[in-house]
Amino acid sequence: MHVYGPTHLHGPQSVTAPHHGRELRGAPSAQGMPAGDELSISDAGSKAAEAARLVDQVKHLPEVRQERIDQIRSQIAEGTYETAEKLDVAIAQFLDERG
Repeated sequence: MHVYGPTHLHGPQSVTAPHHGRELRGAPSAQGMPAGDELSISDAGSKAAEAARLVDQVKHLPEVRQERIDQIRSQIAEGTYETAEKLDVAIAQFLDERG
């Protein structure tokens, strides 16, 4: 249907394309056939696969040990959690990772 302004409409038209049977102008396609539809696949499939992989990793994480969390929280509140020995271990691990 063609629309020519807000009040001028053509009547009903057939379902087939108005230029059915005419070849497209421009670069000829393979075997002289008019160019057809084109399919483009986005990266949504790879994103979904990555999301599924991450969900699988989360499922295999160890359980939360709430009693250990409570113990560390109480040590932090009392001011006894941070010790020189723990600081030395943390620095050594940091240097091992960087060096």
